[in-house]
Amino acid sequence: MNTVVTRFAPSPTGFMHVGGIRTALYSWLYARKHSGRFILRIEDTDKEREVAGAIPHIIESLTWLGIEWDEGIDRGGPHAPYLQSERLDLYRSYAHKLIAAGHAYPDPYTESEVEMFRQKAEEEKRPFLFRDHRPEISETWDGTKPLRFRAPRIIRYEWDDLARGRLGAGEEAVDDFILIKSDGYPTYNFAHIVDDIEMKVTHVMRGEEFISSTPKYLSLYEALGVTPPAFVTMPVILSPDGKKKLSKRDGAKDILEYRNEGYLPEAMMNFLALLGWNPGTEQEFFSKDELIQAFDLSRIQISGAGFDETKLLSVNQHWMRQLSVEDFITRGDFSVPDISKLKKAVPLLKERAHTFSEAREMLSGELSCLFSTPTLDQGQLIIKEPSERSGMTKSALESVLETIKSLSEGVSAESVKEIIMPIANAEEAKGKGGRGAILWPLRYALSGQERSPDPFTLISIFGPAESVSRVQKAIAILEG
Repeated sequence: MNTVVTRFAPSPTGFMHVGGIRTALYSWLYARKHSGRFILRIEDTDKEREVAGAIPHIIESLTWLGIEWDEGIDRGGPHAPYLQSERLDLYRSYAHKLIAAGHAYPDPYTESEVEMFRQKAEEEKRPFLFRDHRPEISETWDGTKPLRFRAPRIIRYEWDDLARGRLGAGEEAVDDFILIKSDGYPTYNFAHIVDDIEMKVTHVMRGEEFISSTPKYLSLYEALGVTPPAFVTMPVILSPDGKKKLSKRDGAKDILEYRNEGYLPEAMMNFLALLGWNPGTEQEFFSKDELIQAFDLSRIQISGAGFDETKLLSVNQHWMRQLSVEDFITRGDFSVPDISKLKKAVPLLKERAHTFSEAREMLSGELSCLFSTPTLDQGQLIIKEPSERSGMTKSALESVLETIKSLSEGVSAESVKEIIMPIANAEEAKGKGGRGAILWPLRYALSGQERSPDPFTLISIFGPAESVSRVQKAIAILEG
């Protein structure tokens, strides 16, 4: 059996969106599953649409996600160069082969003449086919005019798609398309086929928008006497409402935006793999190695896959929770004055945050009290104190203070809760005010915030000494 060779061949015309990255991922997974080779090629023949910096961006996106290529741009290999604009001589040599075999000819018409042919076909309510205007005698091609493929006059093309099954199209799908433009650059329809032949690509993953063009590709492979690769068509990625293709307007983002927002690459890979592929089991979370082992082309779905960002958040939180405390801090890129407190707060961050951006927002918001002494307001301290139990807050805090003093360093939140809750329950039994009238001022004394973690968690993070200091300041305010 021949070595499996797949490729990802993006155009440098903008950011890397999830659809393109998923195509790269499936191509890479299939190559890795079969111990094959994965190629990164850049198709930069449309110079008018090329965006500066797009190629480094593509490389950075794949590298972040963990998709390694065996040969290609920025890496070299036996089929270098991997930039199409540096392979023009190769395309011209293939063009001359087609001319010599009678499969290509110079386009003799101007753009206005072609438009006239098109308008006439529209008036006559028939499809416009360039081959109906093909010249009987072809002049010599000198590169100054577009070179067109001489399409065969066949009735129908059929082919097997490894994801969609048997597909086909009638003769109107095959026409005399341009191979090389007058500027010397090949069209996508020509260049990618030449490159796939030269690089011995065995499987091509592509979007469903390429199905209608497949008869063109097959006719060109036939003219060159080459067996085409296997085609694998991806399902479209739908907007969250499931009604249309995902677009920028629906929230489609550059893949590196997710990195900047604090998503983990292993989470994004896990999420994208399941966006149009079903493992056939109930397993929801896959490591990179597990995806490689489980990936199967027969499990690629045909219907569109809805992009559910809520699901992505859930997957990301799962992978954040798998990190050790040290890895969590390193990968979260946190900037705090006290790492020891941050380490104690990691379990809380894992519980509540879905991304590292959310975790950083928590540290600058509701958890900012961990790193700064709060300014307390007497009114807020006694806001839950019943009017008929004046002084309850102060006496309750004094009772809790003695308990906190007895705690040891490194005490857990659960242990703190077991010791303090009996005091709160005793207040509950005394009458109006209850537990809230003691737990609220304790939490506020520790955090100085209306929203913060529970007091047991705060005491476990601060430790007994700092907790005692903060409660004492609250009692002093009540005495004043």
